[in-house]
Amino acid sequence: MSAAGPSARELANAIRALSMDAVEKAQSGHPGAPMGMADIAEVLWRGYMRHNPANPDWPDRDRFVLSNGHGSMLLYSLLHLTGYDVPMEQLKQFRQVGSLTAGHPEYGDLPGIETTTGPLGQGLANAAGMALAEKHLAHRFNKPGFELVNHYTYCFAGDGCLMEGISHEVGSLAGTLGLGKLIVFYDDNGISIDGEVEGWFTEDTVERFRAYGWHVIPHVDGHDPAEVDMAIDNARAHTGQPTLICCRTTIGYGSPNKAGTEATHGAALGADEVAASREKLGWKYEPFEIPQSIYDAWDARSAGAGAEQQWNALLESYCREYPEAGSEFRRALARELPDGWADKADAFIHECQENMEKLATRKASQQCLEHYGPQLPELLGGSADLAGSNNTLWSGSKVITSKDASGNYVHYGVREFAMTAMMNGMSLHGGLRPYGGTFLVFQDYARNAVRMSALMHQPDILVYTHDSIGLGEDGPTHQPVEQLATLRMTPNMSVWRPCDTVETAVAWRFAVERVDGPTALVLSRQGLPCQTREGSTLDHVARGGYVLADFGDGEPEAVIIATGSEVEIAMNAARELEEQRRTVRVVSLPSVDMFLRQDQDYRDRVLPPHIRRRVAVEAAATDYWWKFVGLEGRIVGMNSFGASGKGPDLYEHFHITAQAVRSAVEALLET
Repeated sequence: MSAAGPSARELANAIRALSMDAVEKAQSGHPGAPMGMADIAEVLWRGYMRHNPANPDWPDRDRFVLSNGHGSMLLYSLLHLTGYDVPMEQLKQFRQVGSLTAGHPEYGDLPGIETTTGPLGQGLANAAGMALAEKHLAHRFNKPGFELVNHYTYCFAGDGCLMEGISHEVGSLAGTLGLGKLIVFYDDNGISIDGEVEGWFTEDTVERFRAYGWHVIPHVDGHDPAEVDMAIDNARAHTGQPTLICCRTTIGYGSPNKAGTEATHGAALGADEVAASREKLGWKYEPFEIPQSIYDAWDARSAGAGAEQQWNALLESYCREYPEAGSEFRRALARELPDGWADKADAFIHECQENMEKLATRKASQQCLEHYGPQLPELLGGSADLAGSNNTLWSGSKVITSKDASGNYVHYGVREFAMTAMMNGMSLHGGLRPYGGTFLVFQDYARNAVRMSALMHQPDILVYTHDSIGLGEDGPTHQPVEQLATLRMTPNMSVWRPCDTVETAVAWRFAVERVDGPTALVLSRQGLPCQTREGSTLDHVARGGYVLADFGDGEPEAVIIATGSEVEIAMNAARELEEQRRTVRVVSLPSVDMFLRQDQDYRDRVLPPHIRRRVAVEAAATDYWWKFVGLEGRIVGMNSFGASGKGPDLYEHFHITAQAVRSAVEALLET
């Protein structure tokens, strides 16, 4: 080190050393990417990143996303060195049970982690969602002299991220929307797990992203701080398009025998190679030892606190000048609901019950948007090219474009995966409540992003229509069977399949009020009658499961459990059984997960444990329902893929009818 302090290379070598040491101690991990991208990180984080380690949630901070999340030690090292509450002991516990330094960055585990990454390409989409949120909120809230929302989203991405199909979806849409404050650094090291990528990744990435409408800066030496610095200046000056900075790097930079090879990608270097790398890099310190001069040069706490203090003063002035907008800005960031929300929601639900309107629940969902939307300007909707079918547009919708981001609706095109992952990014950014629609069967395209939403506890609202064979003639390619079960089995996912306008209104209310995870609204194409509810029954809908009706006098001999469009079938079957002087209960279970969160006493009152004659009916995979009916129960549902035909004919063809339900109950009553 010189008398003037550590050089840029020495500061980058601190990242390399920590990454080597942590992976070596764990005997697990990916040292190559952190060693290869350390010089880029040093320039970005010390020269440009606007953040406050003492307050990682400062709203106007720059966002940093490590899309190539296997290189997690790069991020952990940066957070530790710049002054976040990430102690050295956590780096030493990398990838161990109970530690906060997981194999891939986990949102919520450590301060400064903006999103969970690891499934390649999704971080890129999260970053695009964050950049869209910034652009929208800036258009909505910024006033002359008050740049209240004014920050960048930076993303590191590798070859694997750009090979994943989601990179095409999001790259195309980000270019179309002109997300000028999204700056992506492509780690062009030419290596993936299987070796040199030239055998399977040969497209011209520069021209590919130019075709998407991106500003592309090619041929940057990722190990030359001056070139990286110049590229970032260029990107920040070009605000009309997202920027891809193509940085040529050497994976495992500094490793004398393994640099530039797949040997550094996903395994510890080995003690001898770590020692040799230390010597080549000129790093003379023991494992996990960082000299104070290095810490001092990296420390971002003072600058971050000053930047946030300036912004806080700007916010206070803004609120004095524009009190209504300032209050709304703070409310949206805090995820608080507007005054009067609960009373208006209650009134709307009661109105739905009084009107007794027969509607497809997808259309009932649109009615909910018409009622709830004006109260919630933070709702930002969209659909994967199915707006007219999903009914996600409402009268207050205004489409976001590259020129005008003040709207509240995104035409995502046929990009289910990008839509969902971008919604995750918007939720993570804060200030917005995104919802997005597609057919239920096509959530398979977005499946991993749906899972990530639940994993990160993000309150996305997933609108899934055309929920069964009831959609009709499009046939088995479009008719979901197993999708409901997979959604319900996803931890922290709330799934609602309403049977009418009332249950749909309750489901939307739940989704809006939920802040700790996503909600899937599973909706019908076909019209469904509104069910009659008396007394406290209406209040019990919000509990996820309730007694819709008891037929006959005395204790029920059997229980029919149904969801969605099959509630009508269950009710018709129960009426037929009542004519035979049978006592039957119909239980509607619009949200199984919500019902299971109720106290045991309530659940037992709805489904008395001693009543073992139970039949479940749902036009979906049957296996999920055995835990409710028991091995002695019966299930009426789908045990195959669907078929092409009119919806009512398909219900007859697959024997999902009132007669089939009645017969199942009769068979149980004979035992």
